[in-house]
Amino acid sequence: MIIGVPKEIKNNENRVALTPAGALELVKDGHKVFIQKTAGVGSGFLDTEYKKAGAKILPTIEAVYKKAEMIMKVKEPIKKEYKLVRENQLLFTYFHFASYKPLTTAMVKSKSVCLAYETVELPDRSLPLLVPMSEVAGRMSIQQGAKYLEKPQKGVGILLGGIPGVQPAKVMVIGGGVVGTQAAKMAAGLGASVTILDIDLNRLRHLDDIMAANVNTMYSNEYNIRKLIKNHDLIIGAVLIPGAKAPNLITRDMLKEMRPGSVLVDVAVDQGGCFETTKPTTHKDPTYIIDDIVHYSVANMPGAVPYTSTIGLTNATLPYARKLAKLGWKEACKMDNGLKKGLNVINGDIVYKGVSDAFNMKYHDVEKYL
Repeated sequence: MIIGVPKEIKNNENRVALTPAGALELVKDGHKVFIQKTAGVGSGFLDTEYKKAGAKILPTIEAVYKKAEMIMKVKEPIKKEYKLVRENQLLFTYFHFASYKPLTTAMVKSKSVCLAYETVELPDRSLPLLVPMSEVAGRMSIQQGAKYLEKPQKGVGILLGGIPGVQPAKVMVIGGGVVGTQAAKMAAGLGASVTILDIDLNRLRHLDDIMAANVNTMYSNEYNIRKLIKNHDLIIGAVLIPGAKAPNLITRDMLKEMRPGSVLVDVAVDQGGCFETTKPTTHKDPTYIIDDIVHYSVANMPGAVPYTSTIGLTNATLPYARKLAKLGWKEACKMDNGLKKGLNVINGDIVYKGVSDAFNMKYHDVEKYL
């Protein structure tokens, strides 16, 4: 198969979909790998390293899309890429379709095959291609939250871990999945007082067993959220419904109950956000303020630490990429039910229920293509 890796062009997105080590494995499997010039530089990987791995360098993004049968990316195609996507071309990347209708419409129109990292699912319902970036985003949410709690950043002016004689900040984490767990670990490690909420009692029992003494668990409902927001300084939104839009768990009216200078970090922004006042921001302009509450909702948080993120992502995606390249997407998805769940759009049809429901668009059973 001919595999193409374009350079990411989303604002401040420095990750790349494939490391030189990953390229080498695909070349060893007998495939051709084409990398856009300087695609890996932002992550610390030079063109010369890809050449040594057996990949070929192409000068433009247009050349990569034109050549490749399978495109591997990190983020969803943005508007200037829509016209480059071809009929029957396989795109293997994060899409998060349910949060953005223009992207969905464009990929339907392209008649390409869109296999989304974020909906590939294992038998235990875990999301193997979302996990590494969720780990990064969860840990980063605390780093960023701690920074924006500082007074020069318009925060309340509290040190996350406090000092002897001064109480630490209170951190509330909504969602006990991978993002929430990593966020709670980081916040607890820095000495904050942490409360983590979830609607799964078994998950809360597990978290109660593994977390440090300064982490408390609580069942997630509107009553408890309204009670906690009044005295918590940093709130992390870490709720995920695979392939569907995130629920708004903190509404606009709740902001008035919070302490001025409190910080909201919405890690669910890719899925529409779990705060009603969330809107996507960029690393260049990451925050905005509504009702004296600082909002941080960068849609590609792991892009700020591209070396770590790129290696972590390739570690997870490469086994699937090798399978897709060897067998083709149809056979690979027939053999791997988890990979089949990654199929979102095929030749103009939406085949993932969460996406069709989000926009009230027609749903097609993926089996008709397999």
